Amino acid sequence: MRIQDVPYTVGDQALTGFLAVDDDRPGPRPSILLCHEGGGLDDNVRGKAIRLAGLGYLAFCLDYLGDVPRDEAMAALGPLIGDRPRIQLLATAGLSQMLAQEGADPARAAAIGFCFGGTMALELGRTGADLRAIVGFHSGLPQPALEETRNIGASVLLCLGAADPIIPAEGRQAFETELAEAGVADWRIELYGGVKHSFTNPHAATFGMDALAYDATANRRSWRSMIGLFDEAFGPVD
Repeated sequence: MRIQDVPYTVGDQALTGFLAVDDDRPGPRPSILLCHEGGGLDDNVRGKAIRLAGLGYLAFCLDYLGDVPRDEAMAALGPLIGDRPRIQLLATAGLSQMLAQEGADPARAAAIGFCFGGTMALELGRTGADLRAIVGFHSGLPQPALEETRNIGASVLLCLGAADPIIPAEGRQAFETELAEAGVADWRIELYGGVKHSFTNPHAATFGMDALAYDATANRRSWRSMIGLFDEAFGPVD
């Protein structure tokens, strides 16, 4: 398996992505872009990329913060949260880096994201990027932009905790309405009862926020749902 860091730049911002792909499998691979949580590109997301590579996908983790210490990551994230053009620029750059890798298949691409990374994956879809699937785990929901949401051609799956105070029910319902009004052809939201934010991250408790908690069952179920969607979108992976 080929596992490597991939330095790149967006404007004057130096970034380092992470690639995982099994080169022993022949031919172009269905390609998954991973967008990390607000705390930065960490071993949790890298591990998910390696796991996807083991299943036959090419997996690339973009970087949207650069070399920022974890205790400074949320402060660095702040200016980005409301800057939709910058979010889309960073997401598009990450997609371009992934598709430039040997073995990537531009006709079979998906984007997944965790926390703010879920927002980024959805914003990438809003650009009209050629994606088969978008998956958000405890995903932030983007600002309203109905006309751009009409550009989403991918199947959308959002996996959310019902007890997540960061993604309240009213925000979720508003985005449901937008997806429906935009005519997005295939979307669904899975809710996990009693589950908080960052439920896919075993280290969530170390961030010191009551809103965050790992949940092994929700993590397992959401992963299975994602793989099921990939099976529908891409067909069997050799």
